Parts: sequence; C-alpha cells; structure tokens
Amino acid sequence: MTASTPDHPTACLALADGTLFYGRGFGATGETVAELCFNTAMTGYQEIMTDPSYAGQVVTFTFPHIGNTGVTPEDDETADPVAAGMVVKWDPTTPSSWRSVNTLSDWLASRGRIAIGGVDTRRLTRAIRQQGAPHVALAHNPDGNFDTEALVAKARAFSGLEGLDLAKEVTCAQSYHWNEMRWAWPDGYPKLTEPKHKVVAVDFGAKRNILRCLASVGCDVTVLPATATAEEVLAHNPDGVFLSNGPGDPAATGEYAVPMIQDVLKADIPVFGICLGHQMLALALGGKTIKMNHGHHGANHPVKDHDTGKVEITSMNHGFAVDGQSLPEGVVESHVSLFDGSNCGIRMADRPVFSVQHHPEASPGPQDSFYLFENFAAAMAARA
Repeated sequence: MTASTPDHPTACLALADGTLFYGRGFGATGETVAELCFNTAMTGYQEIMTDPSYAGQVVTFTFPHIGNTGVTPEDDETADPVAAGMVVKWDPTTPSSWRSVNTLSDWLASRGRIAIGGVDTRRLTRAIRQQGAPHVALAHNPDGNFDTEALVAKARAFSGLEGLDLAKEVTCAQSYHWNEMRWAWPDGYPKLTEPKHKVVAVDFGAKRNILRCLASVGCDVTVLPATATAEEVLAHNPDGVFLSNGPGDPAATGEYAVPMIQDVLKADIPVFGICLGHQMLALALGGKTIKMNHGHHGANHPVKDHDTGKVEITSMNHGFAVDGQSLPEGVVESHVSLFDGSNCGIRMADRPVFSVQHHPEASPGPQDSFYLFENFAAAMAARA
C-alpha cells in the first residue's frame, strides 16, 4: 500500500514490506538504508540526532515541532549527527531561540544527513509498533525522481542491527581527558577544578552529557576506546569504572567487552553502566540480552526503582534489553519499566556494581535519575 502523496514529493521513505511514504526532503540529498524507530520526546532533536546510540537508525519524531529552536554546537552529544536520518510531521520552521546558530535543514545538509517532512508520523508509528522496527530506505531527490522498486529492494537487503558491533564505529580513536561539567546559567559549561575521584570511562559511544554528569559529581574522567583491555583500564589506577551507552547488538560488542569487564570486576572497585554499558555488565555477570520489538525511545518513560519503590520519569533509547529472567544469583533486578515490565537496572547484591538501561544524564529529558551519578561517587568515596 502507498501513503497519500504530496503535490511535489522530493523525498521517499520505503519500508521493506513495500509501504511507501512520500514527503518533502530537507537536509542532505541522496539515499540511506537503516532500521526505523520512533522517538516520543518533545525536545532535544539535536541531542537525539547526535546520540551515538542511534547509529544505524532513522528516527521518526512523533512530536511535530521539530527544528523550531534551530541548532547550537553546545547541544551536540558528539561531533556529528550519528543517526542515519530523520522523519517529521511538519517541515522545520524558522528557528526561534537566542541560542540558535543555524537551521536544522542547513545543519543536516552540512553533516550529510537526510530528512523527510510532511509524513503521517502517527500512521508510521503505528506501523512500527505493530510490525516491529522495520528496515527502510530513505531518499531525498529535489527533482522527485525515485526508483521505488530499487528502494524497497535496498530496504529488504539491509542486514539489520542484530549481530552488528557498532561500538567500534562510534568510539573514540584514542584516549582523552574530560573535566567539563553540566551546563549552567550564565556561564555555560564550567570546568571541574577540584576532582575527588579518578574514573575511567569506557566509550562504547558515549554522550557528552554523561561525561559532564560524571564531572559534576567530582569525577576526573579518562575516556578509553571500546576495545580497551582490563589491563589498560586498570593501568590508570581508577577509583571506579564507567561503562557508557552505545549502539548495536550487545552480544556482538560483548565478544571483546565482556572479558574486559569480568577482569575489571576482579579488581573490586565500583562499576557503573548506562544503556549498552548496562547490557555489557549484565552479560559479564552471566545474564542475557534480547532484541525488542520496537524498543524504547523517548523522554517520558516511567521506571520503578525496586529498592525505594519510587517511580522515575526517564529518557530512554534502546532496541535491545537485558532479560530479567536470566540474571544469576547474586545479581538483583533493581529497576523495571512500567510500560512493559522489561528490565531497566541491575546491581550486585554485595558490591557497588550497578547499571541502568535508561539515561540518567537525560539530554534530552527529565533528570529524576541523576542520583545514580551521586551514588557512584558515594561508592567511590566510601572506598577511599
């Protein structure tokens, strides 16, 4: 079936099942093939597009006002957009923000990212929820010339994210030091001047705001590539180790990351993981991960903390999850999603080793879970 066609379509989104969505292209021209997901956040489109966890995915934004605050380098979560493309309901409007330095369309074009507007995103989101995250081909051609059969064939030929180790593609090329803290009015991003804890962060695709949150609780952070060995991590003599977010299949990344984490755990120091780092820790402790139907992507996801009974509204972005039923003895399920009951956190029963699936650094989203960074700092302080 074919969605209703605008008068002058300049972009086409082809699903692997043959469904076609036409719209108005903006950003870069060309084609891209990826998995399609949807995000329900009302803010933070720039942070979402530059989140390395979206590697290999085209993002459908369910909120219609996309582009209305422009873009600013201060909101980049990494140097360039990582998501393969974006789908929106309305064409981006003229930016209205004192922080804006560029339009969304021009920014995407300069960074080689394709976008399509004028799409019935409600219908598209329903399709994703019912069928699972589909494989798609997205094309932008100002002349409106599309070989739809070829686009559908490319979508069908896409291998998908299962079995893909994308962390190696988005990790840092070499180690670096981080001391920038969270944004605050009126000075922007202040620098940490009196660090209290020495932390090694393993970069599976780390967002900058995670590193800022670590610095904001007193952590002097050294970032190492995803392929770092336990010996390289422990050579820095850290007070704690952080496992970052990232894209792809955790089982694939785990082939080299899990042995590293298992050896780090032998050092008996605090360990904290987020997103892919959470999944890596679960695998290292003997758990399993599974591919979700359409994943969790948004900034309004309720999560229950079993330890306190409190409900936190969180930011999420993941297409894989830890199987809570697979956790071995001694590993406690600490958080669960109130949307579907899926696992959102684990901790070791007798040691300060813990991780969560959601994003306590937000960016975008609520900051209900920032206490997890404080808990990590407190665990290191207790061992000092």
